[in-house]
Amino acid sequence: MPIIVGCGRSGTTLLRLMLDAHPALAIPPETGFLDRAPTLSNVSTGLREALFDAVTQHPPKAPAWADFGVDATTFREALDAVEPFSIAAGYRTFYRLYADRHGKPRYGDKTPMYCLHLRMIADVLPEARFIHVIRDGRDVALSLRQTWFSPGPDVETQARHWQHWVTTGSEQGKLCPHYLELRYEDLIFDPRTNLRRVCDFIELDFDERMLAYHHHASQRLSEHHARYDSAGQLLVSHERRLFNQRKTSEPPDASRVYAWRTAMSADEAQRFAIIAGPVLRQFGYHCPSIAN
Repeated sequence: MPIIVGCGRSGTTLLRLMLDAHPALAIPPETGFLDRAPTLSNVSTGLREALFDAVTQHPPKAPAWADFGVDATTFREALDAVEPFSIAAGYRTFYRLYADRHGKPRYGDKTPMYCLHLRMIADVLPEARFIHVIRDGRDVALSLRQTWFSPGPDVETQARHWQHWVTTGSEQGKLCPHYLELRYEDLIFDPRTNLRRVCDFIELDFDERMLAYHHHASQRLSEHHARYDSAGQLLVSHERRLFNQRKTSEPPDASRVYAWRTAMSADEAQRFAIIAGPVLRQFGYHCPSIAN
């Protein structure tokens, strides 16, 4: 089971759409409920109902259930039919229903924030094969500024955010049985070679249709519904969500790689490097050392 993770705005949606274009693999929009497993493990009775609620009402302040297009009654009935029941079996039931809806035999996941919980997820779903997409943090910072989920407006906050996510994902991933790091830049410059590498990792035959992902990206992203909080207030519109992912409806664009070199001021680049320079270099990105 491939699970795509990484800091937001690192190319996880791009890889999701590429893999999802394979005729044998369905990957839903972001789920966000796998990290509820520790809480569910403390449930002594009514585990099926607790897992049903965890999946269909997550996140509590803005449930994403509508994105999946799975009928809630069908999901509940499928959970009731599982024997013996476990947290892992319940999760697999959801993914199987999603894949069945698209007529595909295999399923996966793409939820960036799972990179903070890799070891726990690997314990629950030992078949998980994590693909950690890593992008130059300076480009991530520029991209985050345009989103409704930016960690903050200043470059220092963005640098700390990127550094925390990529280092946590890398450290945890290397303790998991199946973990692969993939640089966004490599995927853009040579998608065929790097998709073959990913396919080998997840034991999936390469298919040329993955390279034509952009022809069907808009259709797949149309699953992204508007998100409302528990009081019914709009958090982000369907149109805004599509706008954030608009580039994935186009072929890979090398001009987006290292955009920070022209779009980020020298002062901001230096401030980013003061905080995250060593991590940039750790993952192969050019960053001059900052003199004390």
